[in-house]
Amino acid sequence: MNLQEKIAQSETKIFKAVFPNTTNHYDTLFGGTAMQLMDEVAFIAATRFSRQRMVTVSSDRIDFKKPIPGGTIIELIGKVSYIGNTSLKVKVDIFIEQMYATDREKAVSGEFTFVAIDENKQPVKILNEN
Repeated sequence: MNLQEKIAQSETKIFKAVFPNTTNHYDTLFGGTAMQLMDEVAFIAATRFSRQRMVTVSSDRIDFKKPIPGGTIIELIGKVSYIGNTSLKVKVDIFIEQMYATDREKAVSGEFTFVAIDENKQPVKILNEN
């Protein structure tokens, strides 16, 4: 499998319903909840790509472009965007879908950096040279 196929195969998509227990007093998704879900999707994509122990080392930037209303469906999509020696980056987008209409729009974007580690929590190479 080549690198582009490996990146495509590791793309991760998760759908969630925005229920009242995840919203704030404005009836929109808590920002911290959105960030937690994004980190989870990014972790899964990073792990599916590398098949190694991965840890989050940073969230490079998260842009909240639109509020995410309660009573909507969100789709989180994580895709590897950069591969270094021991680290990689995963871009995550959150899209809002109305439950009873076909409207869909991007609400949040962010990028997360992960490092591959061994059993002693030391960085290891992501790609093995063959």
